[in-house]
Amino acid sequence: MRDQPREPAASSDHLFSVLDDQGQIVHPERDPHIPPDDLRRLYAGMVQIRVLDDRLLRLQRQGRLGFYMTSTGEEATHFGVAYGLRDDDWVFPSYREPGVALWRGYPLQDFVHQLFGNALDPVKGRQMPVHHSVKSLQYVSISSPVGTQIPQAVGVGMAARLRGKDTVAVAYFGEGTSSTGQFHVGLNFAGVFKAPVLFVCRNNGWAISTNREQQTASKTFAQKAIAYGIKGICVDGNDLLAMVTATREAAARARRGEGPTLLEAKTYRRGAHSSSDDPSVYRDPDEPKRWEKKDPLMRLCKHLERKQLWTQAWEDDLREQYAAELSECLKRAEATPPKPPLSTMFDEVYAHMTPQLVEQARELEAHLAKHPLQAGH
Repeated sequence: MRDQPREPAASSDHLFSVLDDQGQIVHPERDPHIPPDDLRRLYAGMVQIRVLDDRLLRLQRQGRLGFYMTSTGEEATHFGVAYGLRDDDWVFPSYREPGVALWRGYPLQDFVHQLFGNALDPVKGRQMPVHHSVKSLQYVSISSPVGTQIPQAVGVGMAARLRGKDTVAVAYFGEGTSSTGQFHVGLNFAGVFKAPVLFVCRNNGWAISTNREQQTASKTFAQKAIAYGIKGICVDGNDLLAMVTATREAAARARRGEGPTLLEAKTYRRGAHSSSDDPSVYRDPDEPKRWEKKDPLMRLCKHLERKQLWTQAWEDDLREQYAAELSECLKRAEATPPKPPLSTMFDEVYAHMTPQLVEQARELEAHLAKHPLQAGH
């Protein structure tokens, strides 16, 4: 059923939405009709992201984490897309989509180990914190240079088609990435060859300190799709139901061989770009407050309450449960040896070590035998 939604009446210059700010359905023809249990699971997932962001940013400020990036205010872009996809679809994330991996089953303990880069980090400390990679879930490694994931997603989509599969690749990126060459190359190629790809431009208002008005003269980012001959839709990125419907339709079009879609998800970055950023030097301090009434969590909460699917007691239990689980994960992560074994630099590069890697490993072993004090560095 997920692959056969109704065609949404959407365009690249009119905001596609389902809910108003009070959580009431104002466009019933676009309602994705999510089962009640799934609605509660989606809401719970968004609550978990809030709990993680609050606690982990505080840990970074305490010096217990080296780096962190919050996604407070953008959670509907995680879960709306994740729910609208199939589990075998490929996800090429940017920095603010941990909810997609968690929804697909990424263990929270692995999530936390990665933040510490310790001996149990799934990627062996080779990535910055928040740069997750979950091969088993088709969740491809996050890359710090913006835009690299766009042509990669196009390539995976084309490969799936050549192998006779109807899987779709999704590339997340911020609106600032639309100024890169990778954006042009990826969308142009995808448009020409009708690649089964969904481009999700998370327009959160700021490319670090560069605002939207300095980024483009276009009315919307979605209308950039016109130049590439593909479909573009401007979606209310704080409306979970709208994100689900738009994603389902885009994925169904791609599976039918009708080409890619550029979704501009209009949302807002409530916090700083990262724990290394200070938005007070470039952003009006009242600006985040003006977006509070459009908060995706609050909007979905009101919607659930209308359906008698939410109570304050349930939410309190959720937050307590997630906080307790996170505390246990942090305790185990901080008790884990802080560094992966040096051997992983050699024996986890290829399935079988090459002669060159064997030689390099022996050279390092001999060096550490002569200089044992360096072994811990």
